[in-house]
Amino acid sequence: MALNLDQKKAVVEEVSAVASTALSAVAAEYLGLTVEEMTELRAKARDEGVYLRVVKNSLARRAVEGTDFECIQEGLVGPLVIAFSQEDPGSAARVIKEFSSGHEKLVVKLVSVGGQLLAASELERLAKLPTRDQAISMLMAVMKAPVEKLTRTINEVPGKLVRTVAAVKDQKESAA
Repeated sequence: MALNLDQKKAVVEEVSAVASTALSAVAAEYLGLTVEEMTELRAKARDEGVYLRVVKNSLARRAVEGTDFECIQEGLVGPLVIAFSQEDPGSAARVIKEFSSGHEKLVVKLVSVGGQLLAASELERLAKLPTRDQAISMLMAVMKAPVEKLTRTINEVPGKLVRTVAAVKDQKESAA
């Protein structure tokens, strides 16, 4: 289905708006996937807060122009689906990695984070990044550890005193 000029402009504006706020992008070749498989991929992406779109490469190049993902322009060739992470940097990578493990026809071509184009093999590392909630809980655990250790140390002083007094008392009772 051919798009008229207004529709093309709308697509470019939509993708550009998403790309300007996205944290990471993954482009994968989907040649050979069925409509049902693509629908399943879209549903997983929607559940994870990932913007997923099949866009003509010429429109995608215009859409990412002036964003952090300008670095992927050269690699936009062939039938590609582009996934933008909206909530955390690893969400698009997790969706694509999980889906491609069961569907070998989905082949990762481009991975980009923070204005840098990464090798497609870096998808695994990006997918392992913690979610926002996981990162916050890890930070809180690190911040909480010194306070807990200080509390235990301070609490040990009176405990040691009580054990010493009890030992002296037991020693005097056994001597008497």
